[in-house]
Amino acid sequence: MSVISEFFSRGWKFFVDQVKSIGFNDIIDILIVAVLFYYIYLFIRDRRAGKLAIGVAILVVMQIVSEALDLTVMKFILQNIFQIGVLAIIIIFQPELRSMLERVGGDSLRGLRNLGTERDVQQIKQFKDELCDAVNELSMSRTGALIAIERSTRLGDVIASGTIINADVSSLLLRNIFFDKSPLHDGAVVIRDMRILSAGCMLPLASKTNGINKELGTRHRAAIGLSEQSDAVIIVVSEETGNVSVAYKGRLTRDYDVVNLRLRLDELIYPQQNSRKRKSKKNGKTSGETVENVKEDADDVQ
Repeated sequence: MSVISEFFSRGWKFFVDQVKSIGFNDIIDILIVAVLFYYIYLFIRDRRAGKLAIGVAILVVMQIVSEALDLTVMKFILQNIFQIGVLAIIIIFQPELRSMLERVGGDSLRGLRNLGTERDVQQIKQFKDELCDAVNELSMSRTGALIAIERSTRLGDVIASGTIINADVSSLLLRNIFFDKSPLHDGAVVIRDMRILSAGCMLPLASKTNGINKELGTRHRAAIGLSEQSDAVIIVVSEETGNVSVAYKGRLTRDYDVVNLRLRLDELIYPQQNSRKRKSKKNGKTSGETVENVKEDADDVQ
């Protein structure tokens, strides 16, 4: 008992000494580390890595307890575990670490990548019009479809699994690709820079299946899977019901009509150019109809 009290006494004295010596730089350092840990927590909270992180935390607590109680064998075992722990964590968390780094790199460099690449507002409008028209026609005919729109994270491995097309986006072409007798209709279409780059592509399935509605098929699971690993926007048309869904950042929202789909694309695809367009309309510099702000009626897949 005296060993435990002495351990906590030394710990408290060390804590008080550290608090007294805190300076301005230390406060900045603590805030940065706190923000870093907060975003790490948000990232792993709804992923498989969350349970693994809990396991690591338990090992750390066991290490502290073994040090406090001077448990020789337990200390020896845990010290050897932690010697290879960093490498083991990198291997175990590899999918989650890759996804996190891809998103961090994509989000932080997105502004730099867009410098000097001003896109024509009319070209963007035509791209979205053709895409929404194709999805609407596919939905009405209950033709299954899977369309991935690449953003900052490159989808080279997905594109390589399909057939290169490299054509302008048009409603007729998309409907022909997903026609049920077409040899490419089973895979996904990947759109890059407003062009249909590849068709018949294979997408990774969702890594977590416990919270996905059992009624959803392979297309929806593939859409969620790709959105977990990239910042792509994936549109799904159900072959059974004709319902339109959108997957983004690991979440699937459902039951879009053509108006809500267009609003969602305006929000996620080239939003800077879309905001400039609205601002110009407000100032009377451009003509044309303004899309009303319709509240999105979507069900999240829990």
